[in-house]
Amino acid sequence: MYLSLVFHNHQPVGNLNFVFEEAFAKAYQPLTNCLDRHPTIKAAMHFTGPLLQWLQDHEPEYLTQVAAQVQRGQLEILSGAYYEPILAMLQDADKIGQIRKLNESVKTLFGAEPRGMWLAERIWEPHLSKPINEAGIDYTIIDDAHFVWAGIPSEKLFGYFITEEQGHTLKLVPTHTKLRYLVPWRPVHEVMDWLREQNDSHNQVGKPPLWAVIGEDGEKFGLWPHTYPSVWEEGWLDNFFSQLEESQSWLETIHPAEYVQRYRAQGIAYVPTATYMEMSEWALPAPDSWLLRDLRETYELQLENIPEWDNDKRGEIERILRFIRGGFWRNFLVKYPEINHIQKRGLALSKKIHALPPSHDRDLALDALWASQCNAGYWHGVFGGVYLFHIRSINFSNIIKAETLIDQRSGIWAEKVDFNADSYDEVLAGNGPLMLVVEPKQGGMITEFDHRPGAYNLLNVMSRYPEGYHTQIQEAAATNMLMTPGDDPDKFEGEPVRAKERGLENYIYVDWHRRGMLVDHFLGDETTLHGFETAQYPEQGDYVNQGYRVEIDQSSASSLKITLTRDGYIWKGREHLPAQIEKTLTLAPNASSVGVHYRITNNSTQAISGRFGVELAMGFDGGDNREYCYLVANNQTYGMGDSGEIHDVAWYRVVSKIRSLGVRVNMSQPATLWRFPLAPITLSEGGFERVHQGFVAMPWWRINLAPQSSWEFELDLLVEPHV
Repeated sequence: MYLSLVFHNHQPVGNLNFVFEEAFAKAYQPLTNCLDRHPTIKAAMHFTGPLLQWLQDHEPEYLTQVAAQVQRGQLEILSGAYYEPILAMLQDADKIGQIRKLNESVKTLFGAEPRGMWLAERIWEPHLSKPINEAGIDYTIIDDAHFVWAGIPSEKLFGYFITEEQGHTLKLVPTHTKLRYLVPWRPVHEVMDWLREQNDSHNQVGKPPLWAVIGEDGEKFGLWPHTYPSVWEEGWLDNFFSQLEESQSWLETIHPAEYVQRYRAQGIAYVPTATYMEMSEWALPAPDSWLLRDLRETYELQLENIPEWDNDKRGEIERILRFIRGGFWRNFLVKYPEINHIQKRGLALSKKIHALPPSHDRDLALDALWASQCNAGYWHGVFGGVYLFHIRSINFSNIIKAETLIDQRSGIWAEKVDFNADSYDEVLAGNGPLMLVVEPKQGGMITEFDHRPGAYNLLNVMSRYPEGYHTQIQEAAATNMLMTPGDDPDKFEGEPVRAKERGLENYIYVDWHRRGMLVDHFLGDETTLHGFETAQYPEQGDYVNQGYRVEIDQSSASSLKITLTRDGYIWKGREHLPAQIEKTLTLAPNASSVGVHYRITNNSTQAISGRFGVELAMGFDGGDNREYCYLVANNQTYGMGDSGEIHDVAWYRVVSKIRSLGVRVNMSQPATLWRFPLAPITLSEGGFERVHQGFVAMPWWRINLAPQSSWEFELDLLVEPHV
């Protein structure tokens, strides 16, 4: 029997330097040292491009050590897409380009031609065979569950299969979920017992020898919570390697490339669109993701409690589990519009870059685009994913850098295009230093506000969405099973749910619309700041997320005007009174400001009175820490993690020390200013926590409009340096 050990080592683009350092010290270096102590153990490793770049800059001796293991035949290096994107979300030119870029890095750094590749998050779609094959790759590794869902019996998963797309073939290698759950969580003898059991129970006469594969994150061996003591201080991996060395009479480690070259495939397989089970759960809408998790865990618990000798009952449960599967990865683009926004921005930009003739700037733009495709910011599960502000921020920055490099337009410009594939045109407009994305059919709001000199999106925020795991924290709080800092673990009967602050379950807020700039609100007198912040209030108008007409005036070289108009209604008791909102955005060439003129017209025969507010969301790094980001109004400084009300505000400024930028909002008429953070409750390995994702400031005015009368005011959004 053969065993392949494949270690996937990755840090995303933009991750903090101390994370790289900790991962290197706790996982990558100890793992490579362990292989040096056991030179007869063959293994395979995959390093993503961002990690290779960091290692070249900070730990070049380590790369020399790895290269020596390659040269002596102990280590195989896998390729992959350089910046670890989800391949299915890219056009083929980028798929192939990113794989070839990492192929070249592997050859340069390690002196070996890669035969196989790591598939990011093991997200497989059938069309991938063609571009992967065209990039020069022979095989890739995906989960055994992918094959089970194709109806392939589990006993056939100790080998590999051939698939194809339009005649372009690719070898598919299943990694065993059982091994992922055993290594390194269970005692070494249990892993060896399982391998021995597989070897003894499968008749391989006339067939290729059994081949078990484990493909796992290298960070799992020391960086994941609680793994460093067990894996290194208690010697789990050294013990495992020693057991493998002592078992070479019946079990031999082998490089995946060596096995697929030496032995024939199990046959042809067409595997459905799939990823690993947890990811497929997370891709579902919140209620369904929790229901699926609960269903799967219910059957798994039943299986654990069935005696080993009761094969009939065990088989019944295993048959049910075999066909439980989750959703489709691409539905993250539906679940989180912010993900769809940046993915589609990148897709549109990719087409523009690839259409250009070769040049140095084109090459730089293409590499920045590829860096923006790093997968961490495009999904969410137990790890932060899209809720990692700094990861989302660097993805936007790379999009802006790439776009700036190839943009030959001078002066002011605007275009209408449906870049996000929702069947409605958006408006993209720029004037040199600024670039805006306006969505007429979504309340006429701004959803992207780029400062090109700083390569920064000032509107990098996340709305607050329902998550399946919110049910867990609510149920734990209701049953006194929520453990917060300072609690005695012994007071809980069973395993408590961890939260990083007391009362966290009271801060689960869900937005009913996407957050952005120039979102128009009509509020009754009964609406409080708390009600508005928690999205528990009666909106009095139908303007927030409804369609506006758009007109673009580019007739003057000195100004660009985008006029957004909606003839909507304002509720007064049971009546709805017609009223028009017209807002005109003005851009001047090379100006670092956007002027906004509002006109509200009462088209009814009755007076309209109430409060009108303009929501202006923004997002800055470190936004809830006053040392890095704060708001100034009426000569007072406020933290971005606080909620509050400020009266008689004629202007306010938001300052980011990290970016050395400020945004000043001037108002032609003083307003009451409401402010609050966007801090959704998310789940990480350490427990539940509030994670800052930007903030909302909303100036509002009390209006009284006689029939057929209008009220006008102006806002000015000025981006200025901060020293």
